[in-house]
Amino acid sequence: MSPHYISGSNIINLFQLSIEKIVVALIMALLIINGEIDLSVASVMGFAACLLAYLTSQGVGMPLAITAALLGGLAAGCINGFFVAYVGLPSLVVTLAGLIGFRGLARVLLEDRAIGGFPQWFTDLGQKAFLGPLPFALIVFVVVLLVAVAILHLSTFGRKIYVIGNGVDVARYSGVAVARVKFSLFLMSGFIAALAGVLYAARLGSVRGDLAQGFELEIITMVLLGGVSIFGGSGSLLGVFLAILLVLNLRNGMGLANLTGNSQSIVIGVLLILSAAVPFLVSKVRSRVA
Repeated sequence: MSPHYISGSNIINLFQLSIEKIVVALIMALLIINGEIDLSVASVMGFAACLLAYLTSQGVGMPLAITAALLGGLAAGCINGFFVAYVGLPSLVVTLAGLIGFRGLARVLLEDRAIGGFPQWFTDLGQKAFLGPLPFALIVFVVVLLVAVAILHLSTFGRKIYVIGNGVDVARYSGVAVARVKFSLFLMSGFIAALAGVLYAARLGSVRGDLAQGFELEIITMVLLGGVSIFGGSGSLLGVFLAILLVLNLRNGMGLANLTGNSQSIVIGVLLILSAAVPFLVSKVRSRVA
């Protein structure tokens, strides 16, 4: 109803307030299409941000701290990928352990403290326009989106992601290096989650051990709501992008309607159930009709 709702500044604001989640949603889409899932992404975000804050509090320069945070995310992805791709454990179990473990590391680093006092140039990256009216994090999102589209829809690697998601055994018999593809995706997931954690720290200007707690729920909701099958093998980044727009507008609208964060989480949780249940029920009905 507001004449200012569909405006450039408000649309940018929609993205800015959830930019870290939607960046991670892009790599989560690739993982779920591949038949896997990463429940640890929010904990890796928090761990990377806390590692950055801890290092800066110890006098380490911000460029080196950012590099360490990103390497920490790569290490997390390496651990998850090794146990899923090469040991053969279910990603649900491995990344659930990661959710707990990396969150524990974040709390060990900062305990109950909130650490801020970052350099001005760093917080400006998260809080001010960088290119015209566009914030730096939104530019990062566009770059990651374009790279993800190129990987999933325009490359041989993307076709392998779909093939593995449709059937691991078929992919192996077809000569696809299944373990290598899965390991690569978890490496990407860890790195992108760490990058999102750094962006979140820049936007907030301070870091606590519970940073990004619960974000994995909304990230997975965006992916499933965008038509990506929870069983793997189908979905597109166009659908995920449209789902991102839907969730962002829902969040914004509920905020304008003065709904509390807990009420908003209930709505997002219902969306998650529906996004998984509706396609499943539709396929059941189609199979019975056929």
